Amino acid sequence: MGKADFLGEVLKMSMEIVQILKPDGTLSSGYYPDLNEEQLKELYRLMVLTRAYDDRGMKLQRQGRIGFYIGCKGQEASHIGSAYALKNEDWVFPAYREPGILFLRGVPLKKLICQMIGNAGDETHGRQMPCHFSFREANYSSISSPLATQIPHAVGAAFAAKYQGDQTITLTYFGDGSTSEGDFHVGMNFAAVYKAPVIFVCQNNQYAISVPIGKQTVSESIAIKASAYGMPGIKVDGNDILAMYHVTKEAAERARNGGGPTLIEAFTYRIGPHSSSDDDKRYRKTGEMEEWQEKDPISRFEKYLKAQGIMSEDEFRLVAEKCQEELNEAVREAEKLGPPPLETLFTDVYAEMPANLREQMLHLLDEQTRLGSSADSSEAFPL
Repeated sequence: MGKADFLGEVLKMSMEIVQILKPDGTLSSGYYPDLNEEQLKELYRLMVLTRAYDDRGMKLQRQGRIGFYIGCKGQEASHIGSAYALKNEDWVFPAYREPGILFLRGVPLKKLICQMIGNAGDETHGRQMPCHFSFREANYSSISSPLATQIPHAVGAAFAAKYQGDQTITLTYFGDGSTSEGDFHVGMNFAAVYKAPVIFVCQNNQYAISVPIGKQTVSESIAIKASAYGMPGIKVDGNDILAMYHVTKEAAERARNGGGPTLIEAFTYRIGPHSSSDDDKRYRKTGEMEEWQEKDPISRFEKYLKAQGIMSEDEFRLVAEKCQEELNEAVREAEKLGPPPLETLFTDVYAEMPANLREQMLHLLDEQTRLGSSADSSEAFPL
């Protein structure tokens, strides 16, 4: 059975969960990935780097070196696997648990660390929440804290591309909590009616902060909601990087060829608190975290790569060490930078600064020269 036939049979059953790479590291019968060894190794490196970055981000917050952190541990496969199926010119409208996409698209680690610090190296000059990245060069739209607001933006961008005859598609990520927001329903309906080339990826990590999925919806799944809008809905094992890649690749081809949108439910789990401001022990059941840790997406992929002779234990170790070295260097370099220049308060407002703002800016800079620089308050984050 070929890849297309295999997926075609699975996708007919909206309530079934698509799984290619089993927890023991073996492949589903009749399936063989169409990725070469170098691509598989790169996917592994991206997952390990993302996990290392995630661990460092929480430590930096606990040490008082950044003000806030929101993690993605356990969800590496769902966003890296799906984004790997896109072209670089395709746009991503993220939630806030998808940093691996930035590594995939070549954004340097240092830039992410600078954004979390909010220093002079931060492209948003400290005027966004930590971990709320925006990188035009990576076609990665700005992250927004309110739930689901990125969904209509993704749909609008996809519709605009279609209207202009552009082959660009968009992909938007959101959590299970976002499916209880009006923006989700508005976006889904508009995309389906106008066949906008957009892919909706719901990372169902079982909790919207402390609210479990069962208290948000009585639907049998998130994926099944797609049928009400007239689009395909697919439930995928979000800890299976190969399944996420192939299902998204098929959805991308469909969108690019005029077939319209697809809703993908990545069934996964958030291994850790919602953010550095959350105590997840207050609402998780005893043993639940340990049960899901047995399904760790990186461990599963390691088993496959080792069994296939693609990577050895020494290679796994070298990848982990290299990622740590890159992180150490990025943090060292980022922490050398001071706060954003004062004039960016004005230069960031208009493309061409009006005379009244220029006058105010010059006056403020004169005051800074006269009084001297104030103390760096970048660590005084309110959360």
